[in-house]
Amino acid sequence: MDHQLTTLPNGLRVVSTHMPHVQTAAIGVWVDAGARNEDIATHGISHMLEHMAFKGTKRRDARQIAEEIEAVGGHLNAYTSREQTAYFVRILKDDIPLAVDLLADILQNSTFDGAELARERDVIFQEIGQALDTPDDLVFDRMQEAAFPEQPLGRPILGTLDSVGGFTADDLSAYMHSHYHGTTMVLSGAGAVDHDALVRLAQTHFGALATGAPNNPLTAAYRGGDTRQEKKLEQAHLLLGLEGLPYGHPDYYTAQLFTTILGGGMSSRLFQEVREKRGLCYSIYAFSAAYSDSGLMGIYAGTGDTGLGDIVAVIADEIGAMATGTSADETARSRTQLKAGLMMSLESPAACCEQLARQLMIYGRIIPTGELLSRLDGIDESHIRLFAERLLNQASPTVAALGPISRLASHDEIKARFTLQ
Repeated sequence: MDHQLTTLPNGLRVVSTHMPHVQTAAIGVWVDAGARNEDIATHGISHMLEHMAFKGTKRRDARQIAEEIEAVGGHLNAYTSREQTAYFVRILKDDIPLAVDLLADILQNSTFDGAELARERDVIFQEIGQALDTPDDLVFDRMQEAAFPEQPLGRPILGTLDSVGGFTADDLSAYMHSHYHGTTMVLSGAGAVDHDALVRLAQTHFGALATGAPNNPLTAAYRGGDTRQEKKLEQAHLLLGLEGLPYGHPDYYTAQLFTTILGGGMSSRLFQEVREKRGLCYSIYAFSAAYSDSGLMGIYAGTGDTGLGDIVAVIADEIGAMATGTSADETARSRTQLKAGLMMSLESPAACCEQLARQLMIYGRIIPTGELLSRLDGIDESHIRLFAERLLNQASPTVAALGPISRLASHDEIKARFTLQ
């Protein structure tokens, strides 16, 4: 993916890639601040700020923000993760100046009106309530808390009713001024984008942004643990987690390939063994979540209470089998899955826009596509075996379970299964 990168005097990085024959563009601002930059008093404020950015500025009220972007057929949205917050627009190429103007306005001139704050607080209360009523969402928050207890990285991104209920306009303004500045922000564009024109727009609309200092969250410490709740549901929701790897680790791509082989698709080991051969569940998959200084590898399964014990045993056995060896065919097949997914994403302006911004924030540079493909090609069965051995030599797996779970083995029994004999 060819790109151009310019850094403004205030530290704001402007990065873009031009995609020939595309008539649209994706433009976004990624901020190197998310839920793990919060303390107890500000738990949930990153997400609250993301919501409030659309609720009015010194130049536009909430309705005008929505109408201006939709009048040109554009789409404006945002999300909050544990390490970053993103604000992005999809528009036609002629409307890029409007997109940059809108993004700059909501990120520098938000007023945090009291009436809007009260309304949006109620909206987030409903969002929290919805998450609490959705067991396959709730169990993920429970796993995160068990894996990283008493740490910002382990807290739910949405916050709590108590924490969100206490935020004031001054709190939001102080958090924004503390965490949103040139050094911590990337303006990214992909599609029908002219880089020099984007830089000029950035200088006009973001040039007065303060430089600031990097955001340094509390160092993560994976501990593992066990959290379970017996609840009257039709299905048991189970998550098994093990300590993963941070983005910069030499085996990061090995972890991605391992996860794909284990539970990344219909041909994966877990899908074939647990669902196709044994019929123990409808949904089962593996995932690998990386952070700047830690990571989490997990397996989710939704099943009836009678299948819980068998599923845990099968998962442990499959990881154990991978510590013995994987076939060249399944390694090649999973490698191709990852490479195809990467190449397909390069055809989407939105995906390219996000990839540029995230790579700059995570690695400090844009990783050439050829380098990514080469890294995947360099992973063979021996790397997968060693990674599986590493997983099975950990001190404490993370267990999160919700629903009819009376048949689930104890944490000590599960821990014994996830240990090399």
